Amino acid sequence: MDVRPRLLDALSALRDRVDAARFPLPLPGAARARRNRAELLAQLDDYVVPRLCAPEAPLLAVVGGSTGAGKSTLVNSLVGRRVTEAGVLRPTTRTPVLVCHPDDHHWFAGQRVLPAFRRIWVPAQDAAVDPAHSAHGAQSAPGSHASPGGAQAATAAADRAALPEQPEGAEPDEGDGEPPALRVETDHALPRGLALLDAPDIDSLVCRNRELAAELICAADIWVLVTTATRYADAVPWHLLRTAKEYDVTLVTVLDRVPHQVAAEISRHYAALLTAAGLGDVPRFTIPELPESAGGGSGLLPATAVAGLRSWLDQQAQDPAARAVATARTVGGILASLGSRLPGLAGASAVQHAASVKLSAAVEEAYGRAAERVRGEVAAGEVLAADALTHWRGHPHDSTSDELLTALTGALGALLGCAVAGADEEIAAHCAGEPAAEGVLALRGNGGTAERVGIAVRRWRRCLEELADEEVRAAERGAALDAERTAALLAAALLGGRRARTAGETLAETLGAQGALRLRDRGGRMLDDCLEGVLEEERDRRTAALEALDITPDHQVELIAALSVLQRER
Repeated sequence: MDVRPRLLDALSALRDRVDAARFPLPLPGAARARRNRAELLAQLDDYVVPRLCAPEAPLLAVVGGSTGAGKSTLVNSLVGRRVTEAGVLRPTTRTPVLVCHPDDHHWFAGQRVLPAFRRIWVPAQDAAVDPAHSAHGAQSAPGSHASPGGAQAATAAADRAALPEQPEGAEPDEGDGEPPALRVETDHALPRGLALLDAPDIDSLVCRNRELAAELICAADIWVLVTTATRYADAVPWHLLRTAKEYDVTLVTVLDRVPHQVAAEISRHYAALLTAAGLGDVPRFTIPELPESAGGGSGLLPATAVAGLRSWLDQQAQDPAARAVATARTVGGILASLGSRLPGLAGASAVQHAASVKLSAAVEEAYGRAAERVRGEVAAGEVLAADALTHWRGHPHDSTSDELLTALTGALGALLGCAVAGADEEIAAHCAGEPAAEGVLALRGNGGTAERVGIAVRRWRRCLEELADEEVRAAERGAALDAERTAALLAAALLGGRRARTAGETLAETLGAQGALRLRDRGGRMLDDCLEGVLEEERDRRTAALEALDITPDHQVELIAALSVLQRER
């Protein structure tokens, strides 16, 4: 815990690199990478950096566990009064509750830990202690005159204040943008240097509650995992245990509601499971099944039932050696875990970039081949067919120049539309079964392709007509020339191939060889620009969403570089 400024700087830089990493493509492993990133950010923001910056701050013990495990009852019993409400309806703990000694309240008043949580402060509620419960020698705050039901009323009021009003029986809304709330209470029953936090259920039916539970656990100096005699082998608590082992955090387990008749057998079996998982040295406490545990956890357990855990927590908070071991182990374990977690995030980032490059290349290649086909078909005179060919053969006696131009631009638009559709079909076939392509590549350009192509070819026609008019005005024989007919002949010469050979000859006769050549060169460049512009615009529309994700190889490189700097400073 002897922190050097350069270590904090390296940790801050690493945190920024983790925050900048993104895994937007729906690839295998992306969801796990996003969860790991969120968990890592929570640990860095809510625990590691605050603890390194203020090693003298109180220990935070987060009490977590499955639904109905008795977390709230345990916290209430450790404090000696009801500071957090439990019940038979699940999920019960909607607003997390943090309890600390009054002298320690300044450590949690600001955003030192859990900066994303808004604080709800409850006036001192050192209510009269339940007659059936001895509060471990705790005394009420001087001058306190709260009634026994005051704490419950404050709990309910705070919960109501923390959440928008809901219809009876409805779950709280999720994703409404409201920051999560943390209710902070003070009580003289807790020793200085220790805070307890009652977290939501880790297997809550409400997704937001599960996320809150995970985030709160990431802010803990000590993880207190509560399970029951009937659920200690469930997957959810064991997931937390394995995570704690992976990060080498300070952990304690509580086996709650153990029937007296099978207490020894269950305790031995639980100990054997922990030992087999490499957690045999984890402190374990057993709480027997008592009448106070029933009724949805509304009672307080006798002091003797939680004395062992209370004594262990007091020692961690008040013994400098034990405190140093607890904090150093948790911080050190999380920092050591970065050696395996950061490369995993970097690898997921590399997979995202590779998939992005592959998708972009598929679109580029498909539209590149489409452009080659269009240029070849235009050079071969494929545009001068069907209706356009009829108008050309009837020009100028049976078909006007305007009708010929309209037919040619319509045929060119149809050719481009077919090229775009062919490229889209090629991309769709190439990306079939590719999860990253779904929702990222717009394989139909968000609609309106025909309209956009039509606008582009009509713009090209107007430019061609203006060019023809300019050339006719510049010609010495301008008075005898028709600009519209010149434009029609130029379009036929550019789009008709060999079929419209006579169009070029007629232009040369009327404008002269130099003028006709100049006109065809300028018109040809306009045509090339039109063809390339249409296909490039449609290509870019297909990849716009992918480009907006800004998936680059920089994230992978920066994550590894930041990890290297941190390891060197450590």
